[in-house]
Amino acid sequence: MEALNDRVNTYIDSWMGPRDPRVRGWFLLDNYVPTFVFTIMYLLIVWMGPKYMKNRQPYSCRGILVVYNLALTLLSLYMFYELVTAVWQGGYNFFCQDTHSAGEADNKIIHVLWWYYFSKLIEFMDTFFFILRKNNHQITFLHIYHHATMLNIWWFVMNWVPCGHSYFGATFNSFIHVLMYSYYGLSAIPFMRPYLWWKKYITQGQLVQFVMTMIQTSCAVVWPCGFPMGWLYFQISYMVTLIILFLNFYIKTYKKHGASSKKDYRNGAATSVNGHTNGTTPAETLKYRKSRAD
Repeated sequence: MEALNDRVNTYIDSWMGPRDPRVRGWFLLDNYVPTFVFTIMYLLIVWMGPKYMKNRQPYSCRGILVVYNLALTLLSLYMFYELVTAVWQGGYNFFCQDTHSAGEADNKIIHVLWWYYFSKLIEFMDTFFFILRKNNHQITFLHIYHHATMLNIWWFVMNWVPCGHSYFGATFNSFIHVLMYSYYGLSAIPFMRPYLWWKKYITQGQLVQFVMTMIQTSCAVVWPCGFPMGWLYFQISYMVTLIILFLNFYIKTYKKHGASSKKDYRNGAATSVNGHTNGTTPAETLKYRKSRAD
């Protein structure tokens, strides 16, 4: 295993260049193999899990879902607060910020962004809950693409550009996840469902997030400050794919089915946000099914 790690690291380093020494020795960051293996395991479970559950009764998971979603809400809130305060402390420039100019603020952001990277591993559980609850219609291409790519992208971000201009997307995304996972957690509590009014705005917020991240990234291309250009071009390209996929989901879900969505809300049904119905049982959501966007 060590020999494999060495070969993979040598190849990646020859391709990507020297890593940021500030994250050397950090959990899961020294070697790419564990992150890649976690992703392969995730994809195998996505493929084999529904087959395993095909002739079995779905699990409710209601209690653990409340705890899980609450934990991710609190983690997202922590990351959002810490990133905002560090950016303010370091006097970060919205238009372009390199990775070695804000001193202690850079170090604080690096520590928070490691948690952001690790949260992408935790979020694999979103899909596993779908499988256990037999909500297989929620396991869309967009859902799998978003979950599988984010963990891998952020491994590379943490090793080469763990602060500076990398902060913006993670900060905005953490805020959106506060809204999103709080919705999921509250929707698992039956008497709360009639009061959950913000599901539609979560997808709108995600689209705003992707557009704003693309604009902010483009600013660093127009007004460079030393942040690696290759990363900026990659970020813009990735945002384009997410905008296309999420916009397609939004149009299909909220424009074509707007009337039925309003009816479901009036009836107090916990219809899905981005296709996520993990607060209700499969029987409860059988006739309200929509696909999840993330």
